[in-house]
Amino acid sequence: MLLESADIFESDRHVFINFQALGCRLNEAELETWASQFMQRGHQVTTDAAEADVVVFNSCAVTAQADRKSRQQIGRLQRNNPAARLIVTGCHASLNPAAVKDYLGVDLVVDNQHKEQLVDQALDLVGDGVGQGVTVEPVLGEAGNALLLRGRHRGFIKIQDGCRYRCTYCIVTTARGDERSRSEADILAEINRLHRQGVQEVALTGVHVGGYGGDIDSSLYRLLNEILEHSEIPRIRLASVEPWDLPDNFFGLFQDSRLLPHMHLPLQSGCDSVLRRMARRCKTAEFARLVERARAALPLFNVTTDLITGFPGETEQEWRQTMKFVEAIGFGHMHIFPFSARAGTKAARLPEQIDGATKKARSREMHELAAQLKQSELRAHLGNRAEVLWEQRLGDDGGRWIGYTPHYHKIASSDKTIEASSISEVSIDSISNDGSTLVNDSLQPQITLADIPYHAARR
Repeated sequence: MLLESADIFESDRHVFINFQALGCRLNEAELETWASQFMQRGHQVTTDAAEADVVVFNSCAVTAQADRKSRQQIGRLQRNNPAARLIVTGCHASLNPAAVKDYLGVDLVVDNQHKEQLVDQALDLVGDGVGQGVTVEPVLGEAGNALLLRGRHRGFIKIQDGCRYRCTYCIVTTARGDERSRSEADILAEINRLHRQGVQEVALTGVHVGGYGGDIDSSLYRLLNEILEHSEIPRIRLASVEPWDLPDNFFGLFQDSRLLPHMHLPLQSGCDSVLRRMARRCKTAEFARLVERARAALPLFNVTTDLITGFPGETEQEWRQTMKFVEAIGFGHMHIFPFSARAGTKAARLPEQIDGATKKARSREMHELAAQLKQSELRAHLGNRAEVLWEQRLGDDGGRWIGYTPHYHKIASSDKTIEASSISEVSIDSISNDGSTLVNDSLQPQITLADIPYHAARR
């Protein structure tokens, strides 16, 4: 599918660019920025990598598996379109620049410290010889939007990059470098531009979101106040925020309903002795008090998290403490990762590395608990109504729509009047058969409160 430029220039030459990302929301935010910059310079975005002149891949290296997936994706992109110029950036490329440059088909490697130059370097790479003879009428003014044209309905806003801390398991701080905050004015300008172009929701993202402003005499609290005061975008969401960064009055901000009642607070372990070995800056008691403040401000506040299983030295007793703590908190959703030793991190050199079988067994056990907790979370919303941002229409079930509630729960509806990127209020009638999705209009067989075993972990 070819997508027309939103640029104000007339041009009879266009470079067709395709964007690919693996990993975090920050990677997606960067793609949105580059897509907009390419379009402003008279070029085009395509959702089909096979027809692109240039493919930009924003890679990931958060785990060893992410490294493997990044290598595999580079190979797939080269095989699917060997004629395209392939540009690789992101954490995998930054940690392994020489190796990535030698991968078959890779024409340019741009490390994380030079991402602001990616568009210029890409256009220097292709020169004037690509895209000649292709004429497409441009869309004038701000009628077009790189985000919406790429099939996205939530804008990821990069507010900062880098991290000042060094958790012992984390390689991302090495790949991303020192903390760098964007100015409040630049962030506000981007949000207001996206809103004018039809975007209804933004998510603020970065490597260390809670540390925003430490280098420019600001803070996340101040930034949110500025956004609430100086923008009219209906929905503002926070991506992952480290739990030690939030002041006591932080959740008072959520009295403004535009700031959505969901936060991803990475826990990593529910045992203080493991947290010390991880060099995490938040103890379990502090984490619990933070969640209490969130749910005191809004009783159905949805807290999601990350958790690592089988961290070096993790005993069976420590693991039981983690299971108990996770159950007591009652997370709405969890990302669960068996520990991945990353060369260059302190954790990779720690003694008492856990065997793979134990890590996998603990991961399975935590996944089972996470599924129970999610059922409890979804169950609490049955019978309520929610304002839903509709994002995707599926071909099955007569074309049902999929969207997200303010609490970041997926919901399905068969309402034929729904339009993409619109927000409408619907009733929450049931839960899908697989237990993953709320349902409006009883698309799936009704699941009532009596059908779901009570789980005492929540509220």
